[in-house]
Amino acid sequence: MLVLIAVRNTTGERLGFKPGIWQIMLGGAVAVIITGQISPVEAAYAINPDVMIFLFGMFVAGEAICRSGSLILFSEKLFRREMSMNILIIMLITVTGLLSAILMNDTVAIIGTSFVLYLSQKYNISPPMLLLTLAFSVTTGSVMSPVGNPQNLLIAVEGGLENPFLTFIEYLAVPSLLSLIIIFAVIRLLYPEEFRKCIIPVKSDRSEFTPDNPLLRLTKITISLICGMILLKIGLILFNTGITLPLTAIAVAAALPILLFSPERFRILRNIDWETLIFFAALFVLMQSVWNTGIIQNSVDCMPYSITEPDIIFLLGLTVSQIISNVPFVALTLPFFSGEAATDAGLMALAAGSTLAGNLLILGAASNIIIIQNAEKEGRTLRFIEFAKAGIPLTVLQTVVFLIFFAVMRY
Repeated sequence: MLVLIAVRNTTGERLGFKPGIWQIMLGGAVAVIITGQISPVEAAYAINPDVMIFLFGMFVAGEAICRSGSLILFSEKLFRREMSMNILIIMLITVTGLLSAILMNDTVAIIGTSFVLYLSQKYNISPPMLLLTLAFSVTTGSVMSPVGNPQNLLIAVEGGLENPFLTFIEYLAVPSLLSLIIIFAVIRLLYPEEFRKCIIPVKSDRSEFTPDNPLLRLTKITISLICGMILLKIGLILFNTGITLPLTAIAVAAALPILLFSPERFRILRNIDWETLIFFAALFVLMQSVWNTGIIQNSVDCMPYSITEPDIIFLLGLTVSQIISNVPFVALTLPFFSGEAATDAGLMALAAGSTLAGNLLILGAASNIIIIQNAEKEGRTLRFIEFAKAGIPLTVLQTVVFLIFFAVMRY
């Protein structure tokens, strides 16, 4: 299955059909059940309900935000006055980067693609430049949060972290914020002509997005609930209350206003990212089956170094994720972080390396594919070479920042 994921683009061109990663994973899960490598009961227990519920809730919230037109209204308020391209890109990096740490990067990738293409068309800005900025920002910003991306969520749920939010912030907030600054520098160097432009306010004709839109009001409640419950979870641990607030509670609270009170609830449910939910359910089954064979354990035992060392797991995550994608990589390596091997530094290096893999090449993260697929629906795209031209130097610089920070944290 992992080989099929790695070669699906080349084989898809020859066959005239490119299977989705979720279809490959689902096929693999069905195959291991049919062949008896894992029983149906064990397969059902392998699926992590916390991860599935969290993803579902956040996808509902993200779809509602996208449909509400809140981002269009935000752009109207943002561009009331003339501004330089420098300010626009800085704001885009900051807003999408920080939002991805709260709403999950895949969610921001979905709602952000339509937003940046809207800006591109309205203000005559290079679509590839804005799409690259969005892709790099949602990936980099998501590093510093346990709910920033699916692989971080896996680590937070199964890694045994006492307070995942504070641990992620302690180890990853500073290098992540520095890495967001590097994005601006790289984009500015690659698109110097675009930075000579100024953004002139243009009145929008999208009158259907009004402040009294019922869905817009509900999404404001949803975002407030997410932020409030994250702060509550951190506070409960800081003040040693002994009360535990599960991550799933945050996602359920985010989705409830939409599911209970929105007249568009069924349309929203139809349009959420069901493929990703199927992918994760199948991933849990397939990875449990692979783990049961002992192949991974034996391979790691033959390595001349410890896979749980921060520098080693960071670089492995960065490179191997280009072949099998970052979520399967984390699912396969996470079981090694148990007992004494489960250090916070090692788990944070796993999170950072596997996530920053998305900045190196297009196939390194699902959020990149989401951005490209949504852009192609609107007649735009992002070429592999164009992504690599910016992504490779960016990732090298960000890697240096993270490795230096990990070294400092040891002392």
